[in-house]
Amino acid sequence: MAGGTVLNALVAALCLFSSPSAAVPFFSKRQTLTTETIQAQALANAQKVLAGTLSDGLTRGAGCNKDTVAIRKEFGDMTKEERVDYTRAVKCLLNKPSKLPAGKYPGAKSRYDDFVVVHMNMTPSVHATANFMHWHRYYIWAYETALKTECDYKYYQPYWNWGKYADLPTSPIFNGDEYSMGGNGEYVAHKGTSIGMTTIPAGPGGGCVRTGPFANLTIHLGPLMSTMDPALKIPSNPNPQGYGDNPRCLRRDVNNFFVKNALLATTLASHITSNAAIGKFQDTLQTDTAQRSSIHGSGHFSIWGDPGGDVYVSPAEPVFWLHHGQLDRHWWMWANYLEKEVKTRTSQYEGGTNWQNPNSARGKPTDPQWLDVAAPTGKNGIPSNQMFSTTSGPFCYLYQ
Repeated sequence: MAGGTVLNALVAALCLFSSPSAAVPFFSKRQTLTTETIQAQALANAQKVLAGTLSDGLTRGAGCNKDTVAIRKEFGDMTKEERVDYTRAVKCLLNKPSKLPAGKYPGAKSRYDDFVVVHMNMTPSVHATANFMHWHRYYIWAYETALKTECDYKYYQPYWNWGKYADLPTSPIFNGDEYSMGGNGEYVAHKGTSIGMTTIPAGPGGGCVRTGPFANLTIHLGPLMSTMDPALKIPSNPNPQGYGDNPRCLRRDVNNFFVKNALLATTLASHITSNAAIGKFQDTLQTDTAQRSSIHGSGHFSIWGDPGGDVYVSPAEPVFWLHHGQLDRHWWMWANYLEKEVKTRTSQYEGGTNWQNPNSARGKPTDPQWLDVAAPTGKNGIPSNQMFSTTSGPFCYLYQ
């Protein structure tokens, strides 16, 4: 898709929608649940499901139980050893050769890039569709599996708790020390931008990442829909679909603009408790309103930069996986925190199949989902209903 066509088709980029009628409700005065309470209730109920004392209506094999279930942690709660092993494994994927057909995607230089290409190919069918949450759960799990099976990672996929850090650039994720995910981009003078209904001011970065484990990382794919100031002169990709080899530095503009409103812990708790059906839950999660930007987009644009602000190529930003780990956790909390609703919410599935076509066919729980070469062996094309729970289908993990 040529750059101009992409720009017309994806006006809202990662925010995807701009409907003021889909406003995320504010906290009710009677609603006192916090994200900590929701997390605790969700974990307790998920453990009951594993123990067989609470049913979510799904079947789980004997291989997933309280003794074998993996526990995913918030990045800042991991030990230094765990964090270092995680970034080591990510760099291992960055240094392993691609498994994609030679010459078809010239910018796919590494095994890591395989995951980026898959996301680029799947973007229209896995955003603002019935399988937005489901496909990304599958995708994150496949990435975690690759880290473990191909790069000997000993732990599990971490997440970034959006409401935890008031000053994101100095957080354990972005402070630039050896235990982080690398620092912010160097400061360069640049302008902000407008994404959907949100005007984002320029942050304290904008330049290349020069500190931490991903200092001087080279990005090859994209950009396909850059949201950075054109004055920064980020080179265009030689291929109109963004698949050409376009070596350039990883840029970030890590900022606190969104953590002060859309990503506040109270806002996140309100979103979970105010949406009883998955259709509304997913739509409000991805939709800008006149009051605030979308939660999903706010996470991406808190990192911003290149390729972090590009809806197609964003997985080339290593923190993408922490952001979408939190997105999966947010859904997991919504599905599990009310004991009487666990069975109903776990299997809800609603939406179309192509976000660029509002009249696309409705998604079905039996629809196969695809990861191509990113899929673990024998696990490509499994149906969405195998992704309803983190402890059924191919999955066996909970969030701490």
